[in-house]
Amino acid sequence: MPVKLNRHVNLLVMLMTLTAAGCSQNAKDALTVNELAPEPNNAYVDRYYQNYQPINKAEVNKTAESHKDTVWARLLSLYSLPKIENERIDREIDWYLNHPQALNTIQHRAEPYLHLILDEVEAKNIPGELALLPVVESAFVPDANSRVDASGLWQFMPATGRMFGLQQNSWYDGRRDIYASTKAATTYLKQLSETFDGDWLLALASYNWGKGNVKKSIEHNEGRNLPTDYWSLRMPDETANYVPRLLAIAKIFANADEYNVNLHHIPNKPYFEVVKLDSQLNLNKAAEMASMTLHDFMKLNPGFNKSKTAPEGSGPRRLLIPVAKAESFKENLAQLPFEQWISESFNESEDESTAIYLAPKPVVVSHKAKAEPIKIIAKVESKQSVKALLTAQKSDKNDKHNKKSVSVASKSKDNVKGRSVKMPNHIAELSHKISSNNKALAEKKSSSKGQKSITKPVTVAVVSKPHNKKSKNSG
Repeated sequence: MPVKLNRHVNLLVMLMTLTAAGCSQNAKDALTVNELAPEPNNAYVDRYYQNYQPINKAEVNKTAESHKDTVWARLLSLYSLPKIENERIDREIDWYLNHPQALNTIQHRAEPYLHLILDEVEAKNIPGELALLPVVESAFVPDANSRVDASGLWQFMPATGRMFGLQQNSWYDGRRDIYASTKAATTYLKQLSETFDGDWLLALASYNWGKGNVKKSIEHNEGRNLPTDYWSLRMPDETANYVPRLLAIAKIFANADEYNVNLHHIPNKPYFEVVKLDSQLNLNKAAEMASMTLHDFMKLNPGFNKSKTAPEGSGPRRLLIPVAKAESFKENLAQLPFEQWISESFNESEDESTAIYLAPKPVVVSHKAKAEPIKIIAKVESKQSVKALLTAQKSDKNDKHNKKSVSVASKSKDNVKGRSVKMPNHIAELSHKISSNNKALAEKKSSSKGQKSITKPVTVAVVSKPHNKKSKNSG
């Protein structure tokens, strides 16, 4: 019995020795603790995205080298999204290449804003390609409005804007504030990327369609054992074309020479300076002191809703002034008597609060999903613009006119892909009010047949026609 037991023991020892020897010979193939652990159940890991080729820095650097000391060289140096080949991107590239004027318009409109945007892109450490997102969102129109009430360069919805500190009231709309909205948008994009574990395509889709909708689409695919990358998700056509459009425009600028696209010379220098104010300031006077037309002045300061900056607590006490004009503006402001900061040339019978100022007509951005890219070229308005400052007689205390926005037909050609233009609400309301007042005065005139003295209709103070530079594409 002891002999048999010893034999079994020896046999067991021999087997263990052989097993150990076999494992040592295949040590390179041994599984680590991490590999043995179960894979994390993370719905937002985009395996398809991770398998893309890295960006070709040699191609990007070639374009950057030929545009030293410009925003393009700086922009391209910040590119970090992978190289992606997809027919949706190719389709968008073809559209832009077939409409070179759209590319010129984009660059012309983007010039005042790109340096600031790149500052924020670098500060948030996000891909440089995202600096071009306003091309898709608003066509770089600073006061663009969508039919679903998104507004500004970055097309913030009201609630989302408030979440990121963009104040909105009768005096001021932070969504249209170039300075504030750019900081808010880059912060929001950074947060979305973190929500989706660094997948910028899903983050961008969420910016357009909403984080909750993207998560539901991911869960839908997970339940059917389908891929959960951006290209595989079910989404509206608008969102399906949203990311490809951004990637297309980024690729075109990165390969401008190859695509025979002329990049405008935009120096890598700040376009404007932030000038702080001690009090409210009339915007028309501010434009005069900056030696600018009000039209051009409001391209940098489109957040204000009235003829002057907002009172304390209702908006920022600052203006954006072109660097080349900032010093003379500050000198002129210092010489302006304080009591004239908000004054206007009004008659006693007129109400300063009803004055409106010359401002660019906002583009109305369509958010309707479309299966194919819309083939409408973006053009810059050169003739259709508000030609005068309007003033209205002081309203009667019992005036009960409906203050709903009035639709005003516009023949403006400042349209972009699938977008139409309308007058801002405050201008439309005043236009309706003036029309009503003049009609009432006309009736009064006809009823006072023999009278020589009647009340004059609303006056129109003619101002110089704004200089429109020839120069595309929301949200």
